Amino acid sequence: MKKIGKMKNLFVIIVLFIQTMLLSQEVKFEASSHKTSYALNEKIRIIFSINNEGDNFVPPSFENFRAQGPIINKGGETSIVITNGQAVTRRVIQTQIIYYLTPLNQGKFTIAPASIEYEGKIFKSNPITFTITEAREVPKDPNSPDYIAGEGIHLVSEVSKSNPYINEPVTIVYKLYFDPNFRLRNFEERESPKYKGFWSQNIEVKDLQPELVTYNGQQYGMIVLKRAVLYPLEQGDKEIEPLTISLEVNVPKREQIGSFVRSIYVPTTKNVSTGVKKIKVKGFPEEGKPLSFTGAVGKFDFSVKPSKEELKSGESLNLEISVSGNGNLKLFNLPKPEFPSVFEVFDPEHKEQVNVPLSGMNGSISDNYTIIPQFKGKYTIKPIEFSYFDLKTNSYKTVTSEEVTINVLDNPNFTSTQNNPTDTSKQKVVKSINFQFIKLKSEFAEVSKKDFLGTKLFYALLFAPFLIVPIIILVRKKKEAIDADEFGNKIRRNNRLAKKYLSEAKKQKGNKVPFYMAMEKALHNFLKAKLHIETSEMSKENIQELLENKAASNETISQFIALMNDCEFARYAPSSNVTMQQDFEKAVLVISDLEKQLS
Repeated sequence: MKKIGKMKNLFVIIVLFIQTMLLSQEVKFEASSHKTSYALNEKIRIIFSINNEGDNFVPPSFENFRAQGPIINKGGETSIVITNGQAVTRRVIQTQIIYYLTPLNQGKFTIAPASIEYEGKIFKSNPITFTITEAREVPKDPNSPDYIAGEGIHLVSEVSKSNPYINEPVTIVYKLYFDPNFRLRNFEERESPKYKGFWSQNIEVKDLQPELVTYNGQQYGMIVLKRAVLYPLEQGDKEIEPLTISLEVNVPKREQIGSFVRSIYVPTTKNVSTGVKKIKVKGFPEEGKPLSFTGAVGKFDFSVKPSKEELKSGESLNLEISVSGNGNLKLFNLPKPEFPSVFEVFDPEHKEQVNVPLSGMNGSISDNYTIIPQFKGKYTIKPIEFSYFDLKTNSYKTVTSEEVTINVLDNPNFTSTQNNPTDTSKQKVVKSINFQFIKLKSEFAEVSKKDFLGTKLFYALLFAPFLIVPIIILVRKKKEAIDADEFGNKIRRNNRLAKKYLSEAKKQKGNKVPFYMAMEKALHNFLKAKLHIETSEMSKENIQELLENKAASNETISQFIALMNDCEFARYAPSSNVTMQQDFEKAVLVISDLEKQLS
C-alpha cells in the first residue's frame, strides 16, 4: 500500500510539472487600459504585456494621439503549489511595454494591434477602442505639486512672421517661462518640431542661464531652449509641429504642522508643449516678374569679373560671377553666361561663404569659369541679368552686368584642335564613293589546273606535323621556365606597360589630361622594370638615390625627375599641343638614355 501511495504522489507531481510547463509555454500578448472613455485633456495609459520575453516589438501608429514612450518593465512572479506534501515551484515571466497617449481630437478611435516576436513566431495584441469626449475641468487642488507646476510653467514658441513670402526668412524661438520660486532640475526633449515645407537651420543656444522677465503681466524666470531660422519653400498654409519637453522641477508646497505653516520643496515631473504654429506663405506677385527671376529674395549686389581682358590664344582666364548680400543665398542658382563658340569653357567651380545667424543668411556665392580662347581676335561676353525680390519695397529688382571684351593675341606656339569659323581659305575635300564598286584591275585564272596529290605542297603539309611536335615541346619548356621566373615576369610586364602607356600618350596628344596620365604611368612602369620597386616606394628622393646607385648620370636623373614633376603639374594647368609634343620627345629621350645607362 505504501508503494502505491508513493506512486500516486509521484504521478501527481509529474502531472503538475507537465501542466506548469504547458502553461509557461503558452504565450499571451495583450493590450489593455483601465477604461475605454477619456476626456480630451486626459492622459491615457496603454499597456502591452507578454507573459515572456519577446523581441522586435512593433508599436501601432497611434493615429489621432500623441504618444510618449515606450517604458519597459520586466519582472515575474513565483508561485508554489503543494500537493500531498510535495511543493512544486512555478516562475512566470512578465514583460510590460507602456505608452502614454494624449488625444488630439474628439470621437471614437481604435488603436491597431501591436506585434512582437517570440521564438521565431509573430504574436499580435488585441485592438483597443477609445471614446474621446470633450475636455472637462479637472478639480483644482491648490496644494498639489502637479497643479502648482502646471500653473507656474509655460512653454511658448515665438514666430517672427506668420505671413511671409516664399524664401523670406522666419525666425522661431522656443522659450520656457517658470515661476521664480521653482527650482528647475532637468529637462528632456520628448518631441522635436518638424519643419515640413521649410529649409531650416538650428541656431545653437550656448547660454541656458535664466533671466527675470515679465510675461502675461507677471514676473517669470525665462530660458531660451531652442532657436531656428526657416525659409518657406512653397506657397500655402503650413504647420510647425510642437516642441514637447519633460521637465523635472522642485515646487514649493505649504505644509501645516500643528499651528505652524511652513513651505517645503516637493519634486514633480511636468510635460509641457508649445502647440502647433500655423504660417500662411504668400507667393510672389506675377505683375512685373522678370524672366531672369529664379527665386532670389533679399538685398543683393551682383558682379561679373574677368581675371584679365587680354591674353594669348591657348592661355587661360577666369570669369567670376558672384552675388553678395542678405537673403536666401543657398536656395537659388546663379545666372549662366553665353560664351563665344571659340572659347573652351570648363564647368564652373561653385563657392559659398554664407553665414546663417538668427536674422537670416548673409555672405556671398560665386561661380568661377575657366576659359581658354582658341583663336586670335576680339570677343565679347554679353551682359548678364540677375533679378531678385526686394522685401523692403515688395518689388522686383534687376541688376545687369557690363559687357566684357576679351582681346585674344596671336600665339605661334599654340595649335587649336578646333576649326576657326572665320578661316575660309581651306575647303574640305569629300571623297565620292558612288563608283567604288567598279574594279579597275582584272585577275585571270587558269583554265586547266594540276592535281594537288603528289605536289611538293602536298608532301610538305604531310610531314609538317612531325617536324612541328619537337618545336612545340621546346617552346612549351621555354614557356614553363619563363612562367616560373616571377621576378623576370614582373620586369617584362612593367616594360610592356611602359611601352604601352608611352604609345597611348602618343595617341592622346591634344587631350591634356589623358596624355599626361599616360605619360605618368609610362614613367612609373619604366622605373618599376629597371629599379625593381613598387608604387609605395616611388618617392622622388628614393628614385634619385636608386638611380645614383645604378650609376645613372646626374643630368639624366635631373631630367627624369623634372619630367615627372611636369607631368604631375601639367594636368592641372593649361597646355598647348606644342608643349605636349615637347614633353613627349623629352620622355622618349630620357627613357632611352636611362635604358642605356642602366643596362
